[in-house]
Amino acid sequence: MALKATVFKANLQIADMDRHYYHDHGLTLAQHPSETDERMMVRLLAYALNAEEGLEFSKGLCVDDEPELWLKELSGEIRLWVEFGEADEKWLRKAAGRAKQVKLYAYGGRSVPVWWQKNESAFRRYQNLEVWNFPADQVKALGGLVSRTMQLNFSVSDGEIYVSNGVDTVLVTPERLQ
Repeated sequence: MALKATVFKANLQIADMDRHYYHDHGLTLAQHPSETDERMMVRLLAYALNAEEGLEFSKGLCVDDEPELWLKELSGEIRLWVEFGEADEKWLRKAAGRAKQVKLYAYGGRSVPVWWQKNESAFRRYQNLEVWNFPADQVKALGGLVSRTMQLNFSVSDGEIYVSNGVDTVLVTPERLQ
């Protein structure tokens, strides 16, 4: 019998001073049985950093030709394609060809510099690609904020993100690789 996804409810209060974006979002997330709490929190963090009307999670791990998070125009054109982890060049080439903007959020700790060194020259060809690295210790701390029902505050200022559940606060300082 296949394992089922775990459903989480998340209310996000986003105060992004860098983009002048201040809104609340209620989300329902399905955590795939193979997905860690840390990866799910990276998805929520990426949502908060790119939040705007129309941004949505796709079917994710279950679908091969969709990003995990995207923003589509009314015409169906993909304005923003967001991926997580250490994607390969073939996948990002496809994303860069289909979307106006592509963002990749890596979070693998010590493996990220090795992966980046291997792929950097190929990724430089894509003018619409941004690559970010979330430090592993900060991602691990984000995993500690997970509960089935989450009330999270995201405060973004000068490239730093404070994520709080009302009791604990985690500072995330992403590194832009490209």
